[in-house]
Amino acid sequence: MSEGSLEAPTRHNIPWKEKDYLDPKKIDNELRRVFDVCHGCRRCFNLCDSFPRLFDLIDDSDSEELDTVESKDFKPIVDACTFCDMCFMTKCPYVPPHEFDLDFPHLMLRYRAMEFDQGKVAYTAKQITKTDRNGSLASPFASLVNWSTRRQNKITRTTIEKVAKIHRDAELPKFTNTPLTKRTPLKPASEPKRKVALYATCFGNYNNPSIGDAMRAVLAKNNVEVELVYPACCGMPQLEQGDLKGVAESAKNVASELVNWIKKGYEIVALIPSCALMLKFEWPLVLPDDENVKLLSQNTFDAAEYIVHLAKNGELSKEMVALDGSISLQLACHSRAQNMGPKAAEMLRLIPETRVEVVERCSGHGGSWGIMKENFEVALKIGRPAARKALESKAKYIVSECPLAREHIIQGIEKLNENNPENFNKVVQHPIQILALAYGIK
Repeated sequence: MSEGSLEAPTRHNIPWKEKDYLDPKKIDNELRRVFDVCHGCRRCFNLCDSFPRLFDLIDDSDSEELDTVESKDFKPIVDACTFCDMCFMTKCPYVPPHEFDLDFPHLMLRYRAMEFDQGKVAYTAKQITKTDRNGSLASPFASLVNWSTRRQNKITRTTIEKVAKIHRDAELPKFTNTPLTKRTPLKPASEPKRKVALYATCFGNYNNPSIGDAMRAVLAKNNVEVELVYPACCGMPQLEQGDLKGVAESAKNVASELVNWIKKGYEIVALIPSCALMLKFEWPLVLPDDENVKLLSQNTFDAAEYIVHLAKNGELSKEMVALDGSISLQLACHSRAQNMGPKAAEMLRLIPETRVEVVERCSGHGGSWGIMKENFEVALKIGRPAARKALESKAKYIVSECPLAREHIIQGIEKLNENNPENFNKVVQHPIQILALAYGIK
């Protein structure tokens, strides 16, 4: 069973089926209540672009108070929220159980759910969320798709920018022609002591299966039997667009399959923090009465969390060697939002004689948010402190628990370091790949 979380703020169930949840007037009233509290506090001014937009809007109004701000001007504030949850988890003093009862990200979600219900979400934005369809279509033609989406291909990227509103300079995930779930099974080094159902995630399955390969190899090295499972995407892309019905459908379908593995004695491990966050925390808020969702949330581990769990139980092999350089590790926002402590840092510090520099700043990527034409430059600005710290570390390995965040940080480093050659490992994205290197696994 997952080790649970540290003391955390209370989060309410999401009443997305209730009529009042999507009522524009009630949403506007709640926006004004929450924005007024934020205006008086301003602790979150440097977290993301939502708060500077809010504070500038108020400061530039006639009264310099919320009462002279028009509701139509709230949308850019909502649009800038990336659901990183850092305001809720690390900054806000008014989260429940405080009487002010603030949950800024879930209020932004409510607004987007209203927009989705009103048909205001763009067609291309909806298509981006269909990760399983996109991955299965791209996989057989991975080389061609990757060629057409590379930043250096100005002709195709200019067309993509015009059609899909994706910035021509934004780094896009590559696709693989051999999804993780189609790869050869690995056997444990000896008689297995544990059994894991590894939830591949859409990124791990279709984009970078080498992360899953590394996780499988590390677990096999430590006598853990691994079954690759991937019923469907966790629904995080749909959550970003306010499609709560779509999230609920994903939760029901995936949970109903994964609980079968739990009942057979398997522990569930999710490769990517955003997906672990969905399974452990968001799904139970969307479907609080679904018993499968409840059981799954109590038996799901984040990848790094599981490795540390093995280490603390004396079940992790110490046959690791020092690396050929230091590590810069960005703690993904959706890892921090799980409130489990810096597990990836704990994991990497198990490697002997290896320096680990931790970056606790948002990359600015925010799922699909940071690649869009209107957001890309802002996303780089938000991620600049993380990029600067990674650059200053002079690390050989620059990684994040979120592979998308890692690539965005690399782009930020390119902006800061335009005149100098890159001297870091360009292949390794995820901390588990570094642990595999320390074990001598290629």
